[in-house]
Amino acid sequence: MTELPLIDARAHLRADCSRCAGLCCVAPAFAASADFAIDKPAGVACPNLREDFRCGIHAQLRERGFPGCTVFDCFGAGQRITQDTFGGRSWREAPQLAAAQFAVLPVVRQLHEALWYLTEAESLSGAPEVRELRELTERLAGGTPDDLSVLDVGVHRARVGELLSRVSEDVRGPGRPDRRGADLMGRNLRRAKLRDGSLRGAYLIGADLRGVDLGTADLLGADLRAADVRGADLSRCLFLTQPQVTAARGDRSTCLPVAVSAPPHWADGVR
Repeated sequence: MTELPLIDARAHLRADCSRCAGLCCVAPAFAASADFAIDKPAGVACPNLREDFRCGIHAQLRERGFPGCTVFDCFGAGQRITQDTFGGRSWREAPQLAAAQFAVLPVVRQLHEALWYLTEAESLSGAPEVRELRELTERLAGGTPDDLSVLDVGVHRARVGELLSRVSEDVRGPGRPDRRGADLMGRNLRRAKLRDGSLRGAYLIGADLRGVDLGTADLLGADLRAADVRGADLSRCLFLTQPQVTAARGDRSTCLPVAVSAPPHWADGVR
């Protein structure tokens, strides 16, 4: 079992932009869409990125046409790569490191996301294999740039996923609703039998979940974009992340786990 409280055990898995070199604003590409106001090629700095690696429009991202930025979370990978993997050197001061830094970002991000889930799983299960896999994942995330560049992170994630599934089933118990990967987009789910069920990878885009108590439902990878969770109780849901919550529509009456928080636009009534 995890000795630290869950919120503390995950402290290093939270983005700290003050210790990063703006990697998420440079490494990935994005296209002009409802999520991004402009096209940006991979490896090119966003024009909103300042010299101090901070976003110049961070407080107005949604209003300025960049809601996609508000739902991105590196799970602390940015500061780990900047401070640990590359010893505090950035792509700007050492351009020869840029390609390597950008290449390892998605790898470390996936490992840190796996650590987010495994840390929760360890708090739910005393099985030694959970702790062992978390410790292995931590070691992999701390690898050298060369180690990370050759790591088959997809294989590792599959192993993590299988273990998380077993933990989820143990916690939720037998005979629970199974809606894994279900297409529930735009559906009224206020009377649906979802409590303590598996919604892993389900498409809940625009679904109506107002006032629903999901109990210990497994939400790993569920797409909650524009899902209406006003008044819903998600406080005991398994494997819920901040990006999922930020992408949903909620308000002050939405109950959330302690590890995630209501995004500012909920209070402002912006959806």
